[in-house]
Amino acid sequence: MTSETPTGAVAVARLWRGRTRRDRADAYETYLYDEGVAELGRRALGVQMLRREAGDETEFVVMSFWESVAAMSRFAGADPTRIRHLDRDAEYLIGLPDAVEVFEVKSSSLPGAFLRQRG
Repeated sequence: MTSETPTGAVAVARLWRGRTRRDRADAYETYLYDEGVAELGRRALGVQMLRREAGDETEFVVMSFWESVAAMSRFAGADPTRIRHLDRDAEYLIGLPDAVEVFEVKSSSLPGAFLRQRG
């Protein structure tokens, strides 16, 4: 992927996944938002935090949207797939993820009424 927005893409997306024990999920959700997602929201074009229950575990996905890989790299460093772990991730997560995934956003349509700010 080049340092600019790929041809035909409207943006780039950075996707992180992490799993925690279900009994710790509510606490981790609050921590993840306060220490990670809120900061991403101030730096990226936008950010979404997703959650799903899977047996005894809960999976979280954080997807942030950026103008270009270069813009993403200003946040993440030279390697945009490198994870910036939060200070307490090791305490909450079942294994620390090794990398994030970077995708080209080819189209997007999320009406503002669909999204709700946490607070």
